[in-house]
Amino acid sequence: MAHGTWAIGGWMWGGTDVQKSVRSVQASLDAGVNFIDTAPAYGLGLSERIVGEAIRGRRDKVILATKCGLVWHTAKGRFFVDQNGTRIHRYLGAESIRYEVEHSLRRLETDYIDLYQTHWQDSTTPIEETMGTLLDLKMQGKIRAIGVSNCTVDQVRQYRAAGPVDAAQEQYSLLHRDLEREYLPYCARNHMAMLVYSPLANGLLAGKVDPDRIFPEGDLRRRNPMYSRESRVRVREMFGRLQPVARKYGFTEGQLAISWTLAQPGVTHALVGARDARQAEENAWAGSVTLAAADVIAVMEAAQAGALVEA
Repeated sequence: MAHGTWAIGGWMWGGTDVQKSVRSVQASLDAGVNFIDTAPAYGLGLSERIVGEAIRGRRDKVILATKCGLVWHTAKGRFFVDQNGTRIHRYLGAESIRYEVEHSLRRLETDYIDLYQTHWQDSTTPIEETMGTLLDLKMQGKIRAIGVSNCTVDQVRQYRAAGPVDAAQEQYSLLHRDLEREYLPYCARNHMAMLVYSPLANGLLAGKVDPDRIFPEGDLRRRNPMYSRESRVRVREMFGRLQPVARKYGFTEGQLAISWTLAQPGVTHALVGARDARQAEENAWAGSVTLAAADVIAVMEAAQAGALVEA
């Protein structure tokens, strides 16, 4: 179970409350979650600064992961997205990674990063150059393990041809199960950790989104088809069928979805966001409970009955 920090960066989530976000990370640590995942691109450094403040004095209790490759200090690489007027590029050139890691270390108030991941892949830089730079940083002690994110299996193979890859991070949930075809088995065979993000499908599986809720401008869910009223109604119906399973464990709908995700073969970590202490505590409890095999099947069957499964 890991604390994911995309949402607390504010971008695409309708802003953030810094102090509530700090307390959410600290609540995760207090509840036994020792793995925090962040990235510079989450709020143009804001998420990393929040994490740095939250773990101050507790760094030795935390497995800390961040990323590189989404940059705004240079226009090299390929344009990716505009973040509140700042142009973000995908770029994994050697000089850029060295620049990024120093800034991340300062924002996080640490002198090493446990897991350093390429956030999105860059078609303009050879993977060998990127991996060579990461290996240099590892030799210097600035990072301790190397990961990739939003990466194809073929790209992972290219990374691994240049050096050891410790982890991959990809989207996966009850509603998004493409990884099961090739990626999860590949990671399991090659002893790579699989960190899955959005196990609650950006909150859709948290069981707290009313079908008639209107999302504000700046919230990624406002125009996401996955968040259509019809989709929200079907998710509510699915969880209605799963109430006996949830009650058995004392779970909310979101906790059930998290626990189901962690029960899937090949998934080693679930990255779940929390914007306040209560959410963090709920997530931690979900990560501490193992579903019975029959209940894992029941959750899958309920999703299939509602035509909610992509895979």
